[in-house]
Amino acid sequence: MPNEVHRGACLCGAVVFEVETPLRDVVACHCTQCRKTSGHYWAASSVPHERFRLIRADGLVWYRSSPTARRGHCGGCGAALFWQPEGEARISFSPGALETATGLQTEAHIFTEDGGDYYAESTAAPATPGARLKASCLCGDCVLDLPAPSGPITACHCVQCRKASGHFSASFDVSEQSVHWQRRDGLAEYRSAAGGTRGFCRSCGSSLWFRAADGAFSVEAGAVDGPTGGKLAAHIFVAERGDYYSLDDAVPQFAGAEP
Repeated sequence: MPNEVHRGACLCGAVVFEVETPLRDVVACHCTQCRKTSGHYWAASSVPHERFRLIRADGLVWYRSSPTARRGHCGGCGAALFWQPEGEARISFSPGALETATGLQTEAHIFTEDGGDYYAESTAAPATPGARLKASCLCGDCVLDLPAPSGPITACHCVQCRKASGHFSASFDVSEQSVHWQRRDGLAEYRSAAGGTRGFCRSCGSSLWFRAADGAFSVEAGAVDGPTGGKLAAHIFVAERGDYYSLDDAVPQFAGAEP
């Protein structure tokens, strides 16, 4: 029987790839780099290079996030897609980018000591935020501050948020007028067909904020440097969640938008 081929893509379609089974089960990474890239925490499967194919790479941007690895994102929509370790003949990719069921499961959570203060999987030491929260991208081209604490944080499992983050997103509402930009040299925006706009760093791909079609503004919790002071309060659009993870944190779940 031939191996199964899964196709993946970013939000805007400027990056398309295929991976051929067998695929490694998913590892969720809570390191600071993965949290800033995804806006929550990243999840990845992996394949050898010979079972990975780039079908379209018009929008692909690589950012060297450390001396030992680089990260690939779409420069058009900001979707977090790839992690390439230096000198290894394999590539990690976002299961949230795949367009069909993965048949995978999450096998491990790593670097949980670097996790956010707002969700159950994190083992980070408790801390209290200051008077204002600072948020930034991975490369430092985008830096902002906003009032603390964050308040309730919502995890969204819709297809768009899963493709953008590579896993699923987590964000909190804030008045856009209360956000102070210290630097936004790398800021890019992507407007979806539904009218919402996502803000991200074009250089490193970090997910920063979302502005809904009605003007409501939210900041990605993973972009915050240090504690948010908030707690995960709801999972929304769980009817669209990925098949490779379960939700067992006792946080209220909604099939669509929160009532």
